[in-house]
Amino acid sequence: MIDIDKLLKQGLEQSSSRNYTDSSFIEPLGTLISALNHEARLNSAGEQFHEARLLGLIRNRKALEDWTAKHPEIAEEKLLAPIVIVGLPRTGTTLLHRTIATDIELMAPLWYEVRQPAPLNLDFVSNDGRIEIAKAEVDAMLAAMPGLAAIHPIDAIAPDEEILLIEHSFMSTVPECYACIPEYGDALYHQDPWASYDYLHKMLQFLQWQKRQRGDLGHRWLLKTPHHLHYPQQLFQTFPDAVVIQTHRHPNEVMPSYASMMCELAGPFTDNLNKQLMAAHWVKKWQLGLSATQRYRDQHPEARYLDLQFQDSIRQPESVLSQLYAFAGIELTDETRYEMQRWRTFNQREARPEHHYTAEEFGLEDAQLKTQFADYIARHIPS
Repeated sequence: MIDIDKLLKQGLEQSSSRNYTDSSFIEPLGTLISALNHEARLNSAGEQFHEARLLGLIRNRKALEDWTAKHPEIAEEKLLAPIVIVGLPRTGTTLLHRTIATDIELMAPLWYEVRQPAPLNLDFVSNDGRIEIAKAEVDAMLAAMPGLAAIHPIDAIAPDEEILLIEHSFMSTVPECYACIPEYGDALYHQDPWASYDYLHKMLQFLQWQKRQRGDLGHRWLLKTPHHLHYPQQLFQTFPDAVVIQTHRHPNEVMPSYASMMCELAGPFTDNLNKQLMAAHWVKKWQLGLSATQRYRDQHPEARYLDLQFQDSIRQPESVLSQLYAFAGIELTDETRYEMQRWRTFNQREARPEHHYTAEEFGLEDAQLKTQFADYIARHIPS
């Protein structure tokens, strides 16, 4: 069983401060731990994994408090007009995100940064020990989840999702990726999400300050996570000048692939994974997320959304990138086009193993998916 008091005590051990300045995270942390202890049916490896992950998040929170106390200018960082990529998972968001992130005029959070936002030492500009730790963690993940490499490219120094920053609020969808906890996932909608977006803002200020110390040239954030589908109001009120790129692909193509990914992530941590329950939970969750975003868009036509089709991103990337840059109001230079093309050449899907799965193993049927996502399909999927 995971013990919250033990974790909170351990979270203070590496800090000179003996308390948490912001203790608002403790209640949602307790709710999550209860779900992991009583709903997830974790095996011993699962308990160890989740306990270590939670402890890391708590320590990261405390480290942010310590760094901000020493450098109050962190809280003065201005976050300018972020470009935010949203859309169902498996709709090309990672490909789009990493392609655009080659533009040195933009900033993207890197995997090692979102996993461990606080530097380990004061000389992080010249000697950032987080990178080697992150590489070891990636290697361990791929060893424990051998099918992951075929599903999703993971790289310790590549751009990745800010959902791993939101995870530090203990009100994110991340724990549901590593455990079958549908009751917790449903209850998450009844928690106040504002604290998670406030914390995301603080974390991005911290990372931006670090990038400034390193001399990075970027001046606008390039963000990406499907999580924002659930909370468009919080996204736009946290970042009022954001421009949002929503990617689209038929749910019948997306959901079986995503179910396979979730089961690959959760599989090592339980001896009783119900694949069909896991898949049904995520199908429901993404249908709710799409509906939340569509309602917001209907009610706020002034919100800046650009719709992109998955197939267009694959078949005509140059046209899509030109459209996106024009929408965001930034120049797409020849140098940036060259770097984007070079990145795509060296990171083609064919370079990774094939991803094998069937809809049947997850209890997913085409007719049911079409019914469940009927409104989304009618609005955004070409016939």
